[in-house]
Amino acid sequence: MQPLAWDDFRLVRAIADHRSLGGAAEALGVNNSTVFRRLNALEEHLGVRIFERARSGYLLTSAGEEMVALAMRMAESIIEFERRIAGQDVRPSGELRVTTTDTIFSHLVAPMFCAFRQRFPEITLDFVIDNRALNLSRRDADVAIRASVDPPQSLVGRRVATIGWGAYVSKALAAEAKLDLENVAALCAAPTRWVGLGDPIVGTAGGRWVAANVAPESVVVKVNAVSTLASAIEAGLGLGLLPSFIGAQLKNAVQIPAIRPTSETGMWVLTHPDLKKAARVRAFLDFFGAELAKKRKLIEGEEG
Repeated sequence: MQPLAWDDFRLVRAIADHRSLGGAAEALGVNNSTVFRRLNALEEHLGVRIFERARSGYLLTSAGEEMVALAMRMAESIIEFERRIAGQDVRPSGELRVTTTDTIFSHLVAPMFCAFRQRFPEITLDFVIDNRALNLSRRDADVAIRASVDPPQSLVGRRVATIGWGAYVSKALAAEAKLDLENVAALCAAPTRWVGLGDPIVGTAGGRWVAANVAPESVVVKVNAVSTLASAIEAGLGLGLLPSFIGAQLKNAVQIPAIRPTSETGMWVLTHPDLKKAARVRAFLDFFGAELAKKRKLIEGEEG
């Protein structure tokens, strides 16, 4: 019997993931007829059905389930091999995939990347700006600047600071409503207006503080992104809580020192252990560890 090829396993996994030939064809970058022909040839070669054809789509048989399980193990082995090879370079050069959030990039680290590029011109940066925690073990990115209470144990890196939160209000709203910025009880009750936090940021230190302290009738609007929250506060929609490194940069708002939520969320610089010895990754970890440490007081809310 002719040995199976890696492409055979990729084919079966793609059909299983999408439960259709069309979805598998799109994922593999081929046409439907190619997927149909290859699947029939594979089943004929093995002498067993890999999929049952049902109205709900292509369903795995027991033989198909074994192939998918093996395909997943093979994919993991390939990714692990790529990580080890990527970790063997000796000079800071090549492509480096960096993931962080839009707010950390825009409000904190963008100028640092300019300085990094000047120091390491042979490193090509590929930014993956995503508010989700991408999987570094699967090479979704090589390194991450991430806000996290407790990063996965599969990653290594450095906690450079604890992210502080503060309360802010636009100068116009503070004057218009004649707010007493020292009277926390009055600030948290009607008719004072607040900008609340929705999913997925409702679970942050700021979101928890608002939920626990601000009267529900005072929350006149909710937003689901920190960048939108900053804009809403400056526009005068209401008082709101922001990470200190963002709030300190607002031009048309002032901080309310009497309100300081506690936070356990750290600012981390992370990578996968297999990559930490790669020259370009070491350069990144060392550079951004040092640069973010210089901004520790700003990140923790100890300076404006």
